[in-house]
Amino acid sequence: MSEFEQTEVNRVVRVPKRGHYDKETIYSILDEGYLCHAGFEIDGRPFVIPTLYARVEDSVFIHGSSVSRMLKRLDEGVETCITVTLVDGIVLARSAFHHSMNYRSAVVFGKGRRVVNDEEKLSALKAISENVLKHRWDDSRQPTENELNVTTVIEIPVNSASAKIRSGDPIDDENDYDLPIWAGVLPVKTRFGNAIPDSKLQAGIGLPDYLKDPLGE
Repeated sequence: MSEFEQTEVNRVVRVPKRGHYDKETIYSILDEGYLCHAGFEIDGRPFVIPTLYARVEDSVFIHGSSVSRMLKRLDEGVETCITVTLVDGIVLARSAFHHSMNYRSAVVFGKGRRVVNDEEKLSALKAISENVLKHRWDDSRQPTENELNVTTVIEIPVNSASAKIRSGDPIDDENDYDLPIWAGVLPVKTRFGNAIPDSKLQAGIGLPDYLKDPLGE
């Protein structure tokens, strides 16, 4: 299936023409992001928690401490909603009312399950690490048995999803186009600064190549 079925859960209601349901678009947004927000409820109260993640095929993986209330709750198989948003630009209209953002957002729906197999757990943790910074996992000390035991990994199969994308110029009221006010888009891009060495770094350890150009540009 290359496209998710539109339902009452995942259908984009506000400006539906900006909605996308194909996996290619949705997964490209997930793969570009670093941080997701996971929504869940405990005793009828809603919570939204930011966390690192990775998409592997048709699943999203998150991890954390084994005492995390979020992960404990998701391990119970409750419905969760995972969101990722990428900001591409600040849209500057002539009127304050019509200012906006150019963005790409993905919303994923599913039920979590705990990953218990150590090999699958390590594979998921590597995927999360690689989603943040490629090549770092293989350049790091691997987790000990105790570290694995106190870490919970949750897999959320993507049962339903949608994306919403805004791009392009501001949309002003027709009468406002004659106003002597600058309008347009201020692009927003993710950039890494120069790596800062740890104060306890041993002498003679040089900067790895993957940190010289983290975005591969």
